[in-house]
Amino acid sequence: MPARAADALATVEQRVLWQAQLPPMPDRGGRPLPDVADLVVIGGGFTGLAAARRGALLGARVVLLEAETLGWGASSRNAGMCLVGLKSGPARLVQEYGPELGGALHRESIEAVEWTAALIAEEGIEAGFARSGHLELAFGPSDADGMEAAARELTGAGTPARFVPRAVLREEIGTDAYFGGLLVETDGGLDPARYHAGLAEAAGRAGADLHEGVRALGVRSQRDGRSVVETSRGAILAREVFVGTNGYTDGVAPALRRRVIPVGSYIIATDPLPEDLAHEISPRGRMFFDTKRFLNYWRLTPDRRVLFGGRVSFWPSSVAKTARILQRAMVAIHPRLAAVRVAYAWGGKLGFSVDRMAHAGRIAGVSFATACCGSGVAILPYLGDRTVAWVLGGDGAPALARLRFALVPAPYEGRPWFLPLVGEWYRLQDRRAARRR
Repeated sequence: MPARAADALATVEQRVLWQAQLPPMPDRGGRPLPDVADLVVIGGGFTGLAAARRGALLGARVVLLEAETLGWGASSRNAGMCLVGLKSGPARLVQEYGPELGGALHRESIEAVEWTAALIAEEGIEAGFARSGHLELAFGPSDADGMEAAARELTGAGTPARFVPRAVLREEIGTDAYFGGLLVETDGGLDPARYHAGLAEAAGRAGADLHEGVRALGVRSQRDGRSVVETSRGAILAREVFVGTNGYTDGVAPALRRRVIPVGSYIIATDPLPEDLAHEISPRGRMFFDTKRFLNYWRLTPDRRVLFGGRVSFWPSSVAKTARILQRAMVAIHPRLAAVRVAYAWGGKLGFSVDRMAHAGRIAGVSFATACCGSGVAILPYLGDRTVAWVLGGDGAPALARLRFALVPAPYEGRPWFLPLVGEWYRLQDRRAARRR
C-alpha cells in the first residue's frame, strides 16, 4: 500500500459513523414480555418500527422483538440515501408486469419517498432530511448512451429527471472519471441512525411495546389462526406476526430465509473536509453512485465528511481489508482525498431477492416486507407500514405484494455459498468495462 494511503488509514476506527454521532438511546431491554399480543413484530430496524407504529396507531396491542439493540443492523449502517425507483425502470416494469401493475410498482417507489418526508415532518424527527437529489454516474461510455432516454422515461412516469452530459458534469461532481450522469433531484439524504431513533420514539408514542435483547426463535401456527412466537425469554400468543429482518433473516422464518440473500456492503467516512474541498467534490450536495456491477456510492455528510461505500467483494472479508479497497477507489475518483484521514469504517448486510425487487406480503403464516436490494431507506419502512395496515384489515395490499417471491434457485438455507462465483463474474464485467474506458 502506498505510504500516503497507509497514513490515511492508520487511525481508522472500526465503528459506524452514524452510531458514533447518535445521542444515547433509551435502554429497552430486560422488561417482562406479555403473554398475548395482536401483532408481534420481529426485527427492530426501519421496517419493523414502521410496522409497529402503524399497528399501534390502528389500535392493536403491538410487541416488537429485537435480538440485539434497536437499529443494530442495516438501518443504522447504510448511507442514508432515500431514493425513488426500483432496480428496473418504469418501462421495464411495464414490460415485465403489464401496464397496470408495472405502473403501480413505480408509483409505489415514488410514494415511499413522499411517505418518508411526510412521516419525518409529522413526527418531528430531526434526521437532517434534505432533498439533495442523486446522480447515477456512467462508468463507461456505453453506460451513458441510454441515460437521456432513461431521463425522459422517468420524467414521463412522474419522477423528474435529466441527463447530465460529460461536458458539464463538473457542475455536479468534482471529477472527470465518468462519462455522464442521470440526475433525479427529488430524492433525499438523511442521517439513518437519527431517523431510526425518531421512528423508535414514534412507535413508542403510538403505544408499541419495544423490546431489545429478545431473540425470536420460531413461529408456530395454531388451528385457530393465531401463532405462538417462541422467544429466548418465553412464548407470546399473537393474532398476527410480521417479520422485518431483511439481510439478517434467520431460521425464525425459514420460508423467507430461502428467498432472501444477504450481501455484505462496506463504508468508510473521512474526517470533515475544508469547505472548499467539500464544494469541489460535491458542488450541489448530491448523492452519487456509479453503474459498475461492484458499484460504489458516496455523499457528503452534514458535517462535510465523505461517506464512501461499495459491495467490494462477495468473498468473506474484514472491515480493515475493505477499508483499504474503498480508500483506493475513493482516491481514484477524487485524488485530492489521498491525504484526508479515514476516520470510520464499518460493514453490514443487505437483503437481495432473485429478481432484485423488494417484496411484501404473507407467507407460511407470517407477513413481511424484505429484500431492500440496496435501496431500502424509503421502500422498506413504507412497505412495513402498508403491509401491517393491510393484514390488520385496513388498506389494500401494496402493489409489491402481488409479485411472485421466488426461491433462490440453488440448495440454500441462508448461507449464500454461491455469491463468490457471482462476484467473479461481476468483477470480470467491470474489468471489461474499465478496458473500454
